[in-house]
Amino acid sequence: MNYEGLVKRLSLPAGWTAPTLLTYDDVRAYALTRDHLRDDVRGINAGIDLIRRTRGGSWPAEPVTEEYDYVDLVWHECEFREGGSFSYAVYDDDGRYLGCCYLYPMGRRRPLTEELLGHDVDVSWWVTPDAYESGFYVKLYDALRHWLATEFPFTAPYYSNNEIPGS
Repeated sequence: MNYEGLVKRLSLPAGWTAPTLLTYDDVRAYALTRDHLRDDVRGINAGIDLIRRTRGGSWPAEPVTEEYDYVDLVWHECEFREGGSFSYAVYDDDGRYLGCCYLYPMGRRRPLTEELLGHDVDVSWWVTPDAYESGFYVKLYDALRHWLATEFPFTAPYYSNNEIPGS
């Protein structure tokens, strides 16, 4: 069967609410909102090549403007509120912006296949060049694995980044 173009919605228990703050060691992830606009624009534009190499995909193809990113952040807010996906702005304990992480339905980021049907959430992330050099790319991966095991109802995550630590 050809699943291309289909998206497998996130299966969430009735009454479950996604956490708006996640913590792991010195990593803090906050539900992504328009309040993160300036940090997000700076982070994306500083790391376009790194994001494309580590996370993969066609985004970002070029520097983003505040106007473009504002619309994107509002979309992430709506998706979070409705339970369609969960996106987080990531900071360290000192308040330094590190990047973002995303929990998407299967089929949204990568075309759905028979193999991917066995997964219940697509997990991806990116960090700024400074955060990457400081080891936060791997630390955020560790944090995501911890959060998926302890804070979310997903049992079969698919880590869709091009660069998976330890692989």
